[in-house]
Amino acid sequence: MMTSNNLPLLDLPVGFVVSTAVTEQILGFYKQTCRLKAGIFALCVSGTLKASINLKEYTLQPGDLVTLIPGSIIQFCEETDAVQLSFIGFSSSFMEGVNLIQSTTDNVTTIYEHPVLPLDIKKTQQLNDFLKLLERIVMEEGKINPEIVKHILHGLMIGIGDLYRGKQWPSQTLTRSDEIQKKFLGLVMKHYISNRQTAFYASHLSISPQHLCMIVKQKTGRSVSDIIADMVIMDAKSQLKSTDLTIQEIAYSLNFPNVSFFGKYFKRYVGISPQKFRNS
Repeated sequence: MMTSNNLPLLDLPVGFVVSTAVTEQILGFYKQTCRLKAGIFALCVSGTLKASINLKEYTLQPGDLVTLIPGSIIQFCEETDAVQLSFIGFSSSFMEGVNLIQSTTDNVTTIYEHPVLPLDIKKTQQLNDFLKLLERIVMEEGKINPEIVKHILHGLMIGIGDLYRGKQWPSQTLTRSDEIQKKFLGLVMKHYISNRQTAFYASHLSISPQHLCMIVKQKTGRSVSDIIADMVIMDAKSQLKSTDLTIQEIAYSLNFPNVSFFGKYFKRYVGISPQKFRNS
């Protein structure tokens, strides 16, 4: 049986894609369950579509905004009425130059748990008009300056964060394990720079490190250290690609005692040194 840890990974072939005419024919690429490396934002314009997102079933309807952050598990099952989506996506390599953690810290766990957000008619039209404008610019100019695209991504995340802020979600009956997993992810977002020890997070959750490791493994198929490392590496990659900070300064900003320790940590998870990654 295929677990969430060995699903095929799906990325975009280019850094930035926008389209206001995504149909069922295009969505056929996503009919196999996969884990996203890219960041995708899709607005249902017409029709209905059944989809599985992060192992939950949804029926997408006009006005639904779907936010799929890297690591999301998706499968589009079937359309029940001719569907059309407006879509904007950013490849994993492009997103490495943008620190999404800083843009989404307050909302990332909520977005992951509730990836489908219904918009009112006015906001649906505004967002669709915005995507149409971007699509027109790309068609007429051939491309958009990458620095402008970075700001578009930041702006989208801030705008989506505003839409999520204050949103009331239906109450859910969570198991104790679900609560621990949710709180753990929130703690990692806040403390991944200052502390990367399993015992630290277990202490904040009033459970043993062994119990925390067991729950996280059951819920995600991954280890506690790997999830913490995801945050650290995402931050490191974005700083290496989007700033002029020295590697030493980046190492200190992430609370590593020295460049050597940072380099070994980075290479363990990325496969190359920070300098080679910056030059790639």
